Amino acid sequence: MECPADKELERLVRSSFQQFELHLYQCCADSLSTDSKILMETSLSNDTEGVSFGDLKADPGRIGLESVLKEVEKLNFIRSLHLPVDMFSSFSTKVLQRYRQRVNSESAWEMRQHPWTIRYGLYAVFLYSRQREIIDGLIELFIQIVHRLSARSERRLVKTLLADFQKVHGKTALLFRIAEAVLNNPEGLVKEVVYPIAGEDTLKSLLKEFKSSGPAYQQQVHKILRSSYSNHYRRMLPKILDALTFCSGNSRHHPVLDALDWLKDHESSTQRYIRFEDSIPVEGVIQPKWHDIVIEEHQGEKRINRINYEICVMQALRSRLRSKEIWVVDADRYRNPDDDLPQDFDANRENYYRDLGQTTDATAFVSQLRDEMNAALAALNRDMPRNLKAKILSQGKNRISITPFEPQEEPVNLAGLKREIAGRWPMTSLLDVLKEADLRIGFSDHFKSVADVRTSTEKVFSSVYCSAFTEWEPILV
Repeated sequence: MECPADKELERLVRSSFQQFELHLYQCCADSLSTDSKILMETSLSNDTEGVSFGDLKADPGRIGLESVLKEVEKLNFIRSLHLPVDMFSSFSTKVLQRYRQRVNSESAWEMRQHPWTIRYGLYAVFLYSRQREIIDGLIELFIQIVHRLSARSERRLVKTLLADFQKVHGKTALLFRIAEAVLNNPEGLVKEVVYPIAGEDTLKSLLKEFKSSGPAYQQQVHKILRSSYSNHYRRMLPKILDALTFCSGNSRHHPVLDALDWLKDHESSTQRYIRFEDSIPVEGVIQPKWHDIVIEEHQGEKRINRINYEICVMQALRSRLRSKEIWVVDADRYRNPDDDLPQDFDANRENYYRDLGQTTDATAFVSQLRDEMNAALAALNRDMPRNLKAKILSQGKNRISITPFEPQEEPVNLAGLKREIAGRWPMTSLLDVLKEADLRIGFSDHFKSVADVRTSTEKVFSSVYCSAFTEWEPILV
């Protein structure tokens, strides 16, 4: 048996790959309904009023409610097409990513020029990949919005408190003197008994100092947070609950999922308060510091403030999404963590742990990690006060300040090299230098394109030259 020549082998591989692509496009097109094809054609048109091809290619906008609503609209559009998800899930992610990049590099006009089989096939693969990316982007928006709500509320409160904050010293002795004076004269007026010891201004400062820490501080933070959420961001939660499906393989986090289901089932309810006995999840959802704010006493019965409860559910969901204790169906980065494990992980767990150099004892693993973190934090705490190049700031957005490096001395031969190059090739452009380098080493042969038609070397050089001019100018000129 004789092995085919290199060119013949390359032709056979290219032919097989082309047949694979045509088969993929045909299967995708055949699996789409007529209504789905009409919607896809509408999105590619120039005068569409709904979700356009440009919208589907665009990343999420700035953090805010409008971006969330826009991403939900795009996600609902893709789901209305009923793409052949089962067929796509059998392909490698790298294969699908190739077609996704190809569509992303084309305009709506270029997409319309393809034959209908290729157009529907490419568009379907692109939308399948974009669906996973949109879900990830939607989760990122949710995480950042919930964080922004808490951070902004705290910053606003701190700014208000610091505006007229004055620390009162000797509070214990002052309290003792006030208590002694009140006990000696229980029938006296406040102005006659208390004010001689602590005047009105001192008492106001004491009150503000109390509100700046402890439970009172947390209550004020939550009050500002509640105002921002109820007046603007509350519309976000029902949209996210309808668009995303949250899951967890750990029963420890099921209370958060139960809380999400409860909110979804009672989405249309206008109740401001919920009876404590209405089988609503509390443990594992409400943080201890918010317990007294969410659960109120009214006429001897406990009741739950609906808006405050929603805020706690969002904060709990954000925390578990970041650690992947809760995952989202059809997501990519926030997918089920078990999908990342080898299929035979349970059977060969010890072998995999040994290959990774890890112990199977969870307690020992956590203890070692804790010791390493404690040692690193202790070293940071010990060395930071003596570090002249870095400082920890108490105000501002960026709390770590690093002193810029001193400029290095210019190499002694660099100035002479520049003069020699300018004297020998005074009119040589950067593009000519780049082309000469390619003629010598042939680096452009390694450039790959996501499209079927290979871009000319001249166009590649022009693009590289324009994009990298500012970086290469100090080196090549």
